[in-house]
Formats: sequence, structure tokens, C-alpha cells
Amino acid sequence: MSPASRNGVLSGEFFMLGDIACAEGAICAGCRFFAGYPITPATEVAQRMSERLPLVGGIYIQMEDEMASMNAVLGASWAGVKAMTATSGPGFSLMMENLGLGVMMETPCVLVNVQRGGPSTGLPTLVGQGDMMQARWGSHGDYAIIALSPSSPQELFDLTIHAFNLSETYRAPVLVMTDAEVGHMTEKVVIPPVEEIEVIGRRKPTVPPEEYLPYRVEPGELVPPMAVAGEGYRIHTTGLTHDERGYPATADDTAQWPLVQRLVDKIEKNKDKIIMLEEDGLDDAEVAVVSYGIAARTAIWPVQMARQEGIRVGMLRLVTVWPFPDEEIRDLAGRVEGIVVPEINLGQIVREVERCAAGRTEVLSVPHPGGGIHDPQAVLRAIRRAAGRKAEA
Repeated sequence: MSPASRNGVLSGEFFMLGDIACAEGAICAGCRFFAGYPITPATEVAQRMSERLPLVGGIYIQMEDEMASMNAVLGASWAGVKAMTATSGPGFSLMMENLGLGVMMETPCVLVNVQRGGPSTGLPTLVGQGDMMQARWGSHGDYAIIALSPSSPQELFDLTIHAFNLSETYRAPVLVMTDAEVGHMTEKVVIPPVEEIEVIGRRKPTVPPEEYLPYRVEPGELVPPMAVAGEGYRIHTTGLTHDERGYPATADDTAQWPLVQRLVDKIEKNKDKIIMLEEDGLDDAEVAVVSYGIAARTAIWPVQMARQEGIRVGMLRLVTVWPFPDEEIRDLAGRVEGIVVPEINLGQIVREVERCAAGRTEVLSVPHPGGGIHDPQAVLRAIRRAAGRKAEA
């Protein structure tokens, strides 16, 4: 099974499916609870966790549906356990209500979405990236969210660990927005020894139980420490607008503004620490390709071909999609003649690029409705257009 194993945690080099790499990343991050419901193409994450968690002292539960799965994950997190779930489009939709509950209760957890073609039941076994805007706006009300987008099984392993670290740091649910191609791709995955993996734990209260308030933040801070239920601290938490004690405060709006603003600020005001981007060839670029996930990976060849044609084209890959890198895109738009955005939907993240570009450069969408990856020639043609070359060149 593995070249090495310490207390059931693997290390070594593997030829591994992306979904399985995701599960192993979660285990290395300290995840010891998984609740989910089988759904293609994410089922292998659940299957792997069902096999592996008992070997590391964890718990796997198959719930009756995705709404219950998300609720169980929130409850496990409040009991002090790192917890996650995994799903795809239809299940992601069902989880949105309790994702909002997790945001309001400030509950660390990880939700993995292995995206497939939609809408509705759509294409259960085929790829899509049509849930990217739902990731940001899927639950109701005002909030901020962190969403990561891996482009390989190795990165699915690495970013799952990073998602847990972010969730504990900012006391919030974190999304891993992968897709069917990455989830069902088998490649080399290197799992370092557990002592070499950075794992961030939960910041617990330093005051005695009688002085603890679940949602009190110290001056200058945005993330409250989080006690574990059952360790002697009095805890009251709710999806209602609440005060520092966690008690509902819904008679007027005096608690709403500071609470909701803080929920947004703890993500938005830490964007410089959260956002991860991968840049290649942008220093002298006349055209930039902005993409994410498997669509960014399929854009590598067109970028290489365009360079051979003499087009100065660079790549900006969004490893973090939410929060969106507004400042970086604004800066890029002021330096290039055009931005090309390939994605496996009919235009979602391209709208954010257009918003940030604000008319300072041409933004070209290369859409795909799902079911397969881009024809590289379509991306190459868009690069040529952005550079002012003839499409047939």
C-alpha cells in the first residue's frame, strides 16, 4: 500500500487518483471525521475515507443526504475534531444552506466539490467548472468564503492540507473546488513524512471557562478563539444573528452590522495572506491567460505554441479563486493588450476578470459547457485575437 506508514498516516511516492490524494491530504492534515453521501465523481473520496479513517482513529459516517452530511461535519468540528465532506454539483447545492450556517457559526471545516457538468443531474461522470460562482454566492446573505482550485492530484493533496490550515486559522468553512478531470486523474503524488507537513491547530481560549464568550474578539483581532464542546466551557451557537455570548440578537439590527462585517473582514482583510497565484511569463507579456483548475492545465500547450509564433503571452493561474485577486487582475489589465479566460462553463470567473479590468484591456472568454476539456486550438485562437493576429494565422 505504501513505502512508509506512521500510525496509519502514509508517506512516500505513489501513483494515485486525485480523489484518493484528496483523502490522504485530509488525513495528513489531521482530519478524523468524514460525513458524506456518495455522488459521482466524488465518491472515491468518501470510499477512501471509509477505509482509512478507522486505521488512524477517525470516524466515517455515510449520511442520509448531503444536508445531513454538512450538519454532521459542523457538529463534529464543534466537538473538536477536524472534519470534512466531499460532493459534486447536485450535492453542493443541497449543502449551501448549512454552509451558510457554518459561516455564521464560524465553524472550521472543509468541503470538497469535485465538479461535473450541469445543471441538475447533468453529466455525472464528465467534467465541469460550473459551480465557481455558486461557491462564492451559493448561500444567502453577506459573507466571504475561501475557495481553492487544484490542477493536479499532487496539488489536490497539498491544497486539501492547506484548506484545513486556512479553516482553522480563520475559523471558517473552506472549499476545495476541484473537478472530475483532476479528481479522476492518476499521477505521481509525493506524500512527505508527517513531521514535515505544516499542520495548523485550532486557537483555543486562554481565559478560564467562567470568562469565556464564544464570539468575543480582542481589540485588533477578527477571529475569536474556539473552545471545544465538552471541555468545561459554556457554549451557545446559532445561525441567528448573535452577540458575543452566542445568544440570538434579532430584536433590532445593532448586532447585525458588526457581526456580518467581521465575518467578511476576517477573509477580505487577510487576502494578502490567503491568495495564492502561479505566474509564468508575465513580465513582458502582451497577452495574459487567466484560468484555474484543469482549464489552466489545458492552456499550457496553447501558451507554448503562441510563444513559438512570437506572441508574448503569459499565464496567471488562480490557485485561490475566492477571495478573488482583484488588485492583481487590475494591475495585469493595465499592462497587457488582452486577457484570455478559458473555463469549463459558459462564463463565470471571466465576469470577475472583466469587472477588475474595468475596460482597460480586452477580455476574451473561451467558454466550454462541460463534458470535456478545451480544444487547445480554441485557446490558441483566442490568444491570437487578443494579440491582434489573424485568427487563421
